[in-house]
Amino acid sequence: MKMILPKNVSYIINKLEEAGYEAYAVGGCVRDTLLNRIPEDWDITTSAKPLEIKKIFKKTIDTGIQHGTVTVMLDHVGYEVTTYRIDGEYEDSRHPKSVEFTSNLKLDLERRDFTINAMAYNDTSGLVDEFDGKKDLECGIIRCVGNTGKRFDEDALRMLRAVRFSGQLGFEIEPNTRQAIIDKAENLDKISAERVRVELTKLLISKDAGQIREAYNTGMTGVFLPELDAMMKVDQHNPHHIYTVGEHCIRSVEVMNSFFGLSSGKWDDSFITDDVREITQGLAKQMSKKQHTMLSLTMLLHDIAKPDVMTVDENGTGHFYGHPGKSEETARSIMKRLTFDNDTVNTVRKLIKYHDYRMESGHKQLRRAISKIGCNIMPMLFLVQYADVLAQNPEKLEDKLQRLKTAFEAYNIIIEEKAPLSKKDLAVSGRDLIEAGVSPGPGLGKMLDRLLEYVLDDPEKNNREQLIRYINMNKNEEGD
Repeated sequence: MKMILPKNVSYIINKLEEAGYEAYAVGGCVRDTLLNRIPEDWDITTSAKPLEIKKIFKKTIDTGIQHGTVTVMLDHVGYEVTTYRIDGEYEDSRHPKSVEFTSNLKLDLERRDFTINAMAYNDTSGLVDEFDGKKDLECGIIRCVGNTGKRFDEDALRMLRAVRFSGQLGFEIEPNTRQAIIDKAENLDKISAERVRVELTKLLISKDAGQIREAYNTGMTGVFLPELDAMMKVDQHNPHHIYTVGEHCIRSVEVMNSFFGLSSGKWDDSFITDDVREITQGLAKQMSKKQHTMLSLTMLLHDIAKPDVMTVDENGTGHFYGHPGKSEETARSIMKRLTFDNDTVNTVRKLIKYHDYRMESGHKQLRRAISKIGCNIMPMLFLVQYADVLAQNPEKLEDKLQRLKTAFEAYNIIIEEKAPLSKKDLAVSGRDLIEAGVSPGPGLGKMLDRLLEYVLDDPEKNNREQLIRYINMNKNEEGD
């Protein structure tokens, strides 16, 4: 079979072959090309040793030379070129104790994680597929190369990667591979939180993010996210919810991803009406990939503290008073544990804090809500609230969706009218206040707060003349 390789990849392979060495594109780039997906990067494997690679190319970086990897720079883009190798014994479920270079491509391929990632290609030999990876691609199967248990002993993160690939590709995990995950799930505690985070976030924005259920069913979340396990076991006993807390949160992730055009097709979304799709898909188009990640993470964690605050009344109805605030605290702890960056932590916390905030359609009330929550966060919050509602009892959706739609329409009017929503939108500045006789210090900040309240009530009053008049009438109340 013939694959079209990028110009620079072909150039690197040809240069290595001209020097008398073997060289192939390998791994995920081959897999993705066979699936008609655009590879994120291209890796090359070769029989040339690292120092030999460095002699052939003008500009290289020693990114992992002790493990055989040299990055070749072409047109300001890096391409990892790695010598065929055999990994020695693994002692920490992550790193081989030693690495031995080899001239045998098959030995290099058989150390890789899954058959679909153990294929190589060049224009001379065509596709090299020693472990039926192409067949597994066609059948939609995630299967370990060789001895399943050994692959997971070498790197325990491969277990979570199996679930991540199943989510991204819509594939099933082969039974023996799945059983080995169950048997060895506890070894994930040897893996750094950072590496777990990377796999988790890739899964959460995949087309079948619901495969996180497999991470739960095989015991992996019990190691890195035990709070999810607790949610999965709590029935809500509430007419607005027909799922456990955990299942509701996972379904809300699936709903969120459907706004971004990602859906596994495994669940019925016919209850999502055309007007809701128009609103949510329009908002999703405004979001970056990082914001998408924040939103899916928010949905997974937005009810994380419900098991801790749940009460059941005399009628057997479950209540979760104060769960947004408590969930915000718990989510912060989880995200810090999993080494998320501060921007993600702060944004997700705010979205969780306000995920249950009742949106009012009255312009005065909504302007105050936008000012309180933050204009930059509101589009994301509407998506969060839509995903939350759509993952609840379908029989209770109509009124909630109508309220959200009405609030969203009012929000758009407020934004279009460019109503003042924060202190920076005021027609006066701190300097204007000082010139009007307000002393610098706490009183100045309080006066700015009062001016904002004044114009939130009536945006027409946001002009310099009226605000100065207001200041002159009220400045003595601030101790000036």
